[in-house]
Amino acid sequence: MVEKRMSFIEHLEELRRRLIICIFAVFIGACACYAFWKPILWLITKPLGGHKLYYGTVMEPFIGRFRIAAFAGVFAAFPIILYEFLAFVAPALRRKEKRFIYPILCLLIFFFICGVVFGYMYLLPVSVKWLIAQGEGLLNPILLFDKYVAFAALFLLACGVGFETPVVILFLVKLGVVSPQALRRQWRVAYIIILIVAAIITPDWSPITMAVMAIPMIVLYEISILLARLF
Repeated sequence: MVEKRMSFIEHLEELRRRLIICIFAVFIGACACYAFWKPILWLITKPLGGHKLYYGTVMEPFIGRFRIAAFAGVFAAFPIILYEFLAFVAPALRRKEKRFIYPILCLLIFFFICGVVFGYMYLLPVSVKWLIAQGEGLLNPILLFDKYVAFAALFLLACGVGFETPVVILFLVKLGVVSPQALRRQWRVAYIIILIVAAIITPDWSPITMAVMAIPMIVLYEISILLARLF
């Protein structure tokens, strides 16, 4: 993250190089996780309880294994993706602001892991149970392997990203973009934005799943105001 001036074309070249690194990191992570697709599948199906997964086409098991590896590769490469993003924006920061890059990176990785674990332990089981219960005993679920893998992976990824809220707000406060007082005054606007974001990142658009996603984000927003006041 050295300090240097670059032209617009050089910025585009820098962006291309960092995107290639991110894609390569995801590819390496996916290749490594492909060998462990069975334990990964066992983990993400635990929230289903006694329900089993089925497939509807001949190609679905084959494609589903690659989808598991691809999503797992994104999770595994997420620290590298965060680093490349921060490294790309670092030249736009002043020298004293760059001191916070590495602490912010560590906090982002920590909160992302916390979000994924929290989503896996509490939010995903509640959401799956509520969604299946909508059949009210009149409908028997046939849960397709490929569809459920995509739902669970996107849900956990959304949880991890949502838990980054305190770090992002703290970083904006340190940059002087916002203040704790402004965050407190604009809490209604923030809550509405959180609800909109929860609706966008929720894979199934169900109101309970949106609420399950939005409530922790609101709590994290309040925590971020407290952290901003402390720092």
